[in-house]
Amino acid sequence: MSRFHVEVPLRWADLDAYRHVNHARAVTLLEEARVELVFHRASDEGAGGWSDGLLVASLQVNYQVQIPYQGQEVRVSMWTDQVRAASFLIHYEMHTGPSENDPVAVTAQTKMVPYDLVAGRPRRLTEPERTFLAHWSDGPNASTDGVPVPARPSRPG
Repeated sequence: MSRFHVEVPLRWADLDAYRHVNHARAVTLLEEARVELVFHRASDEGAGGWSDGLLVASLQVNYQVQIPYQGQEVRVSMWTDQVRAASFLIHYEMHTGPSENDPVAVTAQTKMVPYDLVAGRPRRLTEPERTFLAHWSDGPNASTDGVPVPARPSRPG
């Protein structure tokens, strides 16, 4: 088991008047990292059903230190737990830079719910989705799986 790592580029627009990453933009950076895990990586590993519907049921964010803009990427590490019949948690650690040695600036967690868009209601996790989540199930002191994945370029819209 291991954590999923992704490097997300900072943009000038992520800053606020105090010249650090705005709190709301930090949530957007976490979302970009989550997309890499639950859509791109999951699809690559045969668990692509979330592309048809996955909701954030809750979000908790804790800001530890400011992230100054220096044209860098930030490293986001993620792991999962509390996998239930129709929900799971994703935990996040966002560093101030691309290295695991850079200070952790943000910790967060999202409760995710698979959703059937046609039926308009939550649905149960599939066996491939459970297997995928089990691979990324880890605690805060677990080992890493190597080199971070660079984030894919943002799509317009």
